[in-house]
Parts: sequence; C-alpha cells; structure tokens
Amino acid sequence: MSDPIADMLTRMRNAQAVSKSAVLIPWSKFKYELALLLEKEELIDKVEKIGKKIKKQIKIVLKYDSDKAPHMEALQKVSKPGQRIYSSAKNIKKVKGGHGLSIVSTPKGLMTGKEARRQRVGGEI
Repeated sequence: MSDPIADMLTRMRNAQAVSKSAVLIPWSKFKYELALLLEKEELIDKVEKIGKKIKKQIKIVLKYDSDKAPHMEALQKVSKPGQRIYSSAKNIKKVKGGHGLSIVSTPKGLMTGKEARRQRVGGEI
C-alpha cells in the first residue's frame, strides 16, 4: 500500500456509503492520532485500539445524523505522496468558508488548521 492515509479515508467513505456503524483500519500511530483528532472535533463517535502486537487495528465508530445521513460530508486528502503540500501558518486556508476542517501535520503533532494558525505553526496539509 503506497498511501495508508488515503486508504483510511477511503475505508471511512465506503463504510459511510453503506451506513455501517463502525470500520476497522490497520493500526499505525499516525492513523490513530488522526482518528483521535477527528473524535475530538466530534466528526466520529469513538476510537479504540483492538488487538495486540501485529494484529492491532483501530476501530472507528462513525457518526450519523438523526435521518441516517453521515456526519462527515466529504473526506479529501490534499497532500499526496507524489505531491506534498506544505504551508506556513499564515497561508493555511479556511475550508468551506470556515465550516470545514483541515488537518495539518506540524512539528508539534497533528492539529486542525485553525489551531495551527492560532499557534503560528505551519506544516503539511
């Protein structure tokens, strides 16, 4: 697999398309931190580690509205393995006029675009 983050987002999109309540994703520290950030921003219900050692996985419980519509409308990866996108703190753009969420990988760890602007830290979008 050349892009594990894109695989994670695709698994989440596919699970939401068929209204699954949860999705299992192969474990990595980066994907776990990303899932915890999505949980903190209340885009998903719950994140937990399952299994031990080589069989570790991340279980993500997806969040739906009262009419069974997915809570996340779109998941999109901006920076790709073939073209990394970096931005300074002042150049991090708002997503959907401030209604969306961008995630930035900074030297201080993963954080939202809003938080990165506030802390004046740039990184990979």
